Amino acid sequence: MRTASLPEAWREPLEAEGVWPELSRLADRAQATENIAPAPERIFRALEMVPPEAVRVVILGQDPYPTPGHANGLSFSVEPGVAPPRSLKNIYREMQDDLGVSPASHGDLGAWARQGVLLLNTVLTVELGQANAHAKWGWQTVTDGIIRATAELPQPVVYMLWGKSAEAKTALIGEGRHLILTAPHPSPLSARRGFFGCRHFSKANAWLAEQGQKPIDWALA
Repeated sequence: MRTASLPEAWREPLEAEGVWPELSRLADRAQATENIAPAPERIFRALEMVPPEAVRVVILGQDPYPTPGHANGLSFSVEPGVAPPRSLKNIYREMQDDLGVSPASHGDLGAWARQGVLLLNTVLTVELGQANAHAKWGWQTVTDGIIRATAELPQPVVYMLWGKSAEAKTALIGEGRHLILTAPHPSPLSARRGFFGCRHFSKANAWLAEQGQKPIDWALA
């Protein structure tokens, strides 16, 4: 089993938030745990792909997909070759309605991360086959610290908070310099309650442009 290497680019801001020791402890626990998703070397992939200075958008999910071979360390994303899950299909549907972007045939959102979209889950690991099994590990302490750290960044950031648990993080961000967009979760159970029609993708790009920032290319090849 490969190791869960710590995201060193985030050390300084997470030390400032007082959560770096907890992140290190949880990395060690994950390393010693079997039947875990994503693979240990991918637990911090979101942070590794988007260092603090690159963050432009934060999309917050709950926890990784528990289906073997699905989770790849980015919220809502799956490994290449895996068909998009239902929540992701709903995200693609809203993108198409909002931007006219055709849905991708795959579910790998790495192209978003490479543009500064931090695809973060509130819990970074899960037991295979057991959704939300690691909810009491203490990951929320770390990810709350990550959210607070992003709110302290000098650049403007868009937050897409989907679902009640994500919306609850609004208080960690505060009001002022950043754009906070909220909507129901894209799950099939709630997407029709307001996720469809939220137009978060176009709103995010319009606001980034107003701040003098390059918009996100949401299209996935």
